[in-house]
Amino acid sequence: MANRTDPLAKSIRGTNPQNLVEKILRSKIYQNTYWKEQCFGLTAETLVDKAMELDHLGGTFGGNRKPTPFICLVMKMLQIQPEKDIVVEFIKNEDYKYVRALGAFYLRITGTDIDIYRYLEPLYNDYRKLRRKLADGQYALTHVDEYIDELLTTDYSCDIALPRIKKRSQLEHNGQLEPRRSALEDDFEEEEEKDEDEPLATGLDDDHEKDYYRGGSPTRERDRDRRRDSHRYRDRDYDRDRDYDRDYDRDRDYDRERGRRDRDRDRDRHRLRDDKDYGRERDRERDREARERDRRDRERGRHRSYSRSRSRSRDRKDRDDDRRKRHARGSASPARDEPKKKKEKKEKKEKKDDGTDHPDPEIAEANRLRASLGLKPLKL
Repeated sequence: MANRTDPLAKSIRGTNPQNLVEKILRSKIYQNTYWKEQCFGLTAETLVDKAMELDHLGGTFGGNRKPTPFICLVMKMLQIQPEKDIVVEFIKNEDYKYVRALGAFYLRITGTDIDIYRYLEPLYNDYRKLRRKLADGQYALTHVDEYIDELLTTDYSCDIALPRIKKRSQLEHNGQLEPRRSALEDDFEEEEEKDEDEPLATGLDDDHEKDYYRGGSPTRERDRDRRRDSHRYRDRDYDRDRDYDRDYDRDRDYDRERGRRDRDRDRDRHRLRDDKDYGRERDRERDREARERDRRDRERGRHRSYSRSRSRSRDRKDRDDDRRKRHARGSASPARDEPKKKKEKKEKKEKKDDGTDHPDPEIAEANRLRASLGLKPLKL
């Protein structure tokens, strides 16, 4: 609540007045002890007392970038947004130079171009000394006119980015401002009047007076040449500023066009990259589907082969069972005649062993005789 902008405050340059200070510096100010203790509850009237207590100006200092009381009061003025008359009184205050510096800084970041030149240029005649705290915490000596020149000619002061303003030559060309009048011109006029009065007081001759009134006075000629040179320099400065503005606009248009081309090129590059990624993703998806289809076919073929092998094994098993049953039925009678066959085989073997079945009748007869005698058959 204490850091909220006044609800009745108007937006400056299309934004909240406190947003004119960078967010990092703004958060440092909110956490500062001076802001919490000294700036709480300040109004436009009580703010003057705190401004009169200032003894230096600056932005932030130290390793942790601690804000100065000067920048805290600037932030408070942005928060409560005092009236323009109060700010002008700050600037016109000749007794307290830091009050004048505070009002000038606030007007520089919130005022219009015409008000800035109208109220700050007269401060060029203030040559009083000011103490300024640097970033390392040390103090440096400066003057009011140098500080005002910094506000009017630079883009950064007291760690705050200053809004851009139009050049004075452009405002003079548009008729919004009168040509700047130096404070030394009054001294020149007084000197000129004094030089004009001296020939009349000494009673010069008529010829000299005629020459004087015709414009032949050396002082008048010198002043006329000075004024002519000043106008020439002013015109030259105006031409230089106009050329600078034209070059700046041309460079800005070129940078804008180059940035547009770069954005278009980047967009086309990203579009091509997205198209390639999409094509690559589509091919990857197609390969994935093909692999999935092959896997399903393999599983289906494996299942079919397994079913076929199961049916084949089942058929083989049935055939084996049938063959076993037929064999069992066919081998039932030979099982009973098996002893007889063995006996016959044994007898045949015995017959073969005694040699009586030899094809030669004589040998067979001899073997029978030897068998009856208990002898071994002949071996031929």
